[in-house]
Amino acid sequence: MLFFPVATAFAADAPAAQAAGPMGTIMSMAPLVILFVIFYFLLIRPQQKKAKEHRAMLSKIAAGDSVITNGGLHGKVTGVNDDSVTVEIAPNVRVKIAKEAIAVKKTQG
Repeated sequence: MLFFPVATAFAADAPAAQAAGPMGTIMSMAPLVILFVIFYFLLIRPQQKKAKEHRAMLSKIAAGDSVITNGGLHGKVTGVNDDSVTVEIAPNVRVKIAKEAIAVKKTQG
């Protein structure tokens, strides 16, 4: 019984909120749309661009390239398969790793 006046006050405001109509609904959704656009241009789009560049780099890996793996191993590619790469990390020490584990292709020089 104590909360009855509060419920009545909120119920009295309901028609006023509905009177705003579709324009009020659009204006209440505008901050969410703006927030999504900001997230898209600051987070999603750059991450997709970087992933696309990484895929392109992985497709161009060939024998003789110097690479750095995600684990920090430096080595020279000695063999390439569809989904794996053989990397020589020391004289006569070769490891087979997934292509996705290659972080960077080092430039010669």
